[in-house]
Amino acid sequence: MAGRDRRRGSTGAHLPPSSSGPPEHDRWAWSPAWSERGGRSRTTSSSSSSSSSFKSLFRSIGVWFTSATTSAAAAGSRRKRRSKEASPAADDVTKKPPPAALPAPTGKPSGRGLYGIGSGYRNGSGRLRASFQSSVFSMEEILRATSNFSPALKIGQGGFGAVYKGVLPDGTAVAVKRAKQRMQNPNVDVEFRSEVKIMARIEHQSLVRFYGYLECGEERIVVVEYVPNGTLREHLDRCNGKFLDLGTRLDIAIDVAHAVTYLHMYSDHPIIHRDIKSSNILLTNSLRAKVADFGFARLGIAGGGEGSEARTHVTTQVKGTAGYLDPEYLKTCQLTDRSDVYSFGVLLVELASARRPIETKREMKERLTARWAMARFIAGAAADVLDPHLARTPAADAALHMLLDLAFRCMGPVRNDRPAMADCCRALWAVRKTYRDMLAAAVTPQTSDRPTGADLWRI
Repeated sequence: MAGRDRRRGSTGAHLPPSSSGPPEHDRWAWSPAWSERGGRSRTTSSSSSSSSSFKSLFRSIGVWFTSATTSAAAAGSRRKRRSKEASPAADDVTKKPPPAALPAPTGKPSGRGLYGIGSGYRNGSGRLRASFQSSVFSMEEILRATSNFSPALKIGQGGFGAVYKGVLPDGTAVAVKRAKQRMQNPNVDVEFRSEVKIMARIEHQSLVRFYGYLECGEERIVVVEYVPNGTLREHLDRCNGKFLDLGTRLDIAIDVAHAVTYLHMYSDHPIIHRDIKSSNILLTNSLRAKVADFGFARLGIAGGGEGSEARTHVTTQVKGTAGYLDPEYLKTCQLTDRSDVYSFGVLLVELASARRPIETKREMKERLTARWAMARFIAGAAADVLDPHLARTPAADAALHMLLDLAFRCMGPVRNDRPAMADCCRALWAVRKTYRDMLAAAVTPQTSDRPTGADLWRI
């Protein structure tokens, strides 16, 4: 019996009695769930069932395990954050290349796709200006602007197609050029893209302004500024608007020279118009000229150095209008800006004589207007070239001689002998100044050099 008690006592030494030591809820007092359960156990009677105690124990163990896992994850994320903040330079060196230096402004923007327009660039004077933003029109907008291409709004017909007058929603009057179908003009896509590409690059007071385009299915439409007073050819034929006196014709010549000079020298990229002619010169109500129709225009060579023949011209298919075509370009298919200079020389003869470049109804020796005018000029009969509707005055004769001299230099058979368009501008300024000075001198009464009676009395 005593041995059994001793064995029981030795066994009880390993198992804590329920009455001795801290209670279970005190050992797990840090757990909120157990603390709450322990609080309730202290307030309840000691007759709670043992199954309820075991459930509370397991629940508190789960809460403790969840909180421990969350604490470990938070500690890991904090360690990673500290390690990243401790070495940012190393990460930058290994993951990010050094930023490239911005290129210095070159003064001209680069092309950005077929219809790309840069956000801004420096013009010829070096001033930064925002480039003109064009629009892509929908067919619904075009039909609304032109009243479904109403025949009453048709204002012209050309090689590109029909031209209609339209009105945009904001009230702006525009000219809507509707291209011919591919069956009628197989090159319509090339001409359309060329015109849009060129006009999106340029903006000048003597050039027709570009508003936008439409390319949808078989439709190719270009929307440009509406110039209300017709073409120069219509005015020279005396079938539209006010008669052009010689002073106005000189102003028109200067406007065209400024526009072509801008295309050659001051645009985004050198541009060769290839179709300078009187029917492509539009006149405003104040008789200021605007150059239009860039369907044949072509980008020239930028930065061609002297002695570099391969960089001074563009070899391309011959485009243009008979009577205005540069003969050297016609023979060699080599296009330069001097081809525009030749066409401009023909235009000057046209302004002086009011004749078309090719007069099919005249006798053979007068059919080619430029050749006939040159022959009369060399023979000393330049007055025969002057438009018969213009008054023949000493000022007109002087201006005519200077104008024809410039025109024949522009039409030189060798392109290197022709002046640049900037030189043509300066020469035309001199012609206009001479003409105005002589007109003013003719109007001002001349003072006599003979002494009057009062002067004799003083002597």
